[in-house]
Amino acid sequence: MIEVSLARPADRVHDVCRRYAPDRENLIPALQEVQETEGFLSPEAVDAVAGYFRLSPNNVYGVATFYAQFRYRPPGRHCLKICQGTACHVQGSGVLLDAAQRTLGIRSGETTVDGDFGLEELACLGSCALAPAVVLDGVVHARQTPKKLNTLLEKARS
Repeated sequence: MIEVSLARPADRVHDVCRRYAPDRENLIPALQEVQETEGFLSPEAVDAVAGYFRLSPNNVYGVATFYAQFRYRPPGRHCLKICQGTACHVQGSGVLLDAAQRTLGIRSGETTVDGDFGLEELACLGSCALAPAVVLDGVVHARQTPKKLNTLLEKARS
């Protein structure tokens, strides 16, 4: 059963923050949990975290933007990750990334206007024997080509 929270986002963020002492060393774990709860770090969430930790929103953004793990836009319903590690790169993952960006009309780190797809690059998936590899909704797909990738995206849309 899916649980739906009727609490306002700021209230949910405060609930998360209260699990941590308001010390700077707890900022990253709090931001990670806020993102897990909310799906991304909205400006409202950053403001709430900043207030709790007695920091400026700019300080919070300064810490968060240092790490690639944080998102500032809602994630897509489907998440496409394209490996850019050495083995995948040599096998054409750059072409896959270009094809995905053209097909979806977004760049890496963005979400389609309809909210269906988010696109991310991975430094290395750790599945070099499957190069070039992509991950769609947590499932690894090996030896991809632009045509195979388009087929995956079409199936995900339906």
